[in-house]
Amino acid sequence: MLASWYDDQGPAADVLHVGELPDPIPAPGEVRVRVTVSAVNPGDTRKRRGWLGSSMPYPRVIPHSDGAGVVDAVGAGVDARRVGQRVWVHGAQSYRPFGTAAQYTVVPDHQAVPLPDHLSDELGAGLGIPGITAHRTVFADGPVDGQLVLVHGVLGGVGSLAAHLAHWAGATVIATVRRTADLDHIDPAVVSHAVALDTGDPAAAIRSHAPHGIDRIIEVALSDNADLDGASPGPPPEWWTR
Repeated sequence: MLASWYDDQGPAADVLHVGELPDPIPAPGEVRVRVTVSAVNPGDTRKRRGWLGSSMPYPRVIPHSDGAGVVDAVGAGVDARRVGQRVWVHGAQSYRPFGTAAQYTVVPDHQAVPLPDHLSDELGAGLGIPGITAHRTVFADGPVDGQLVLVHGVLGGVGSLAAHLAHWAGATVIATVRRTADLDHIDPAVVSHAVALDTGDPAAAIRSHAPHGIDRIIEVALSDNADLDGASPGPPPEWWTR
């Protein structure tokens, strides 16, 4: 199969290779996915660079944990009817050596999730780490039903999914975007109030929509928004950072 891999950590131009590697064979309880889209997440590049002094977890790494594709083989104990099923994949290179930056990847059966026909491979490939991160930011401190949740960067991958999850779970969502022009791209069915950070006083705008305080802040850029978050009304916010 055609794949990209690295045997040493460092800048991409110095350590990434592209070439042929043996096709993987699914072990018991695994499926093999023919990858159509491989997604790159910040953690993928950090592991490759040796961020914060991390070392090579395996002698060779095929990067990328997320992706989408079609199941083309299954290991023992997996329903053979999964062959031919469109799926989105998460955790392919989380605590495993070989991820989705290849024509084929193998993952435990439950990490290849059926992808409905009306959803694109590109969307499916973007669900893994951003979706898991968003789910944790919204629910790690308990239910949000009836709460007021502030989501920063609502047009980004994590922010968008967090807003949808919070709304689905019964919260009222206030969201921020970087520019006033971005307000036109927000879904009013999900976001009750939106604030552009390029306005004169975004903290005052947020406070106007939260007279009784904010219950939780979904934060994706704490270094940029610390002062704004500190000026938000209500009880001390729960800090959840990507």
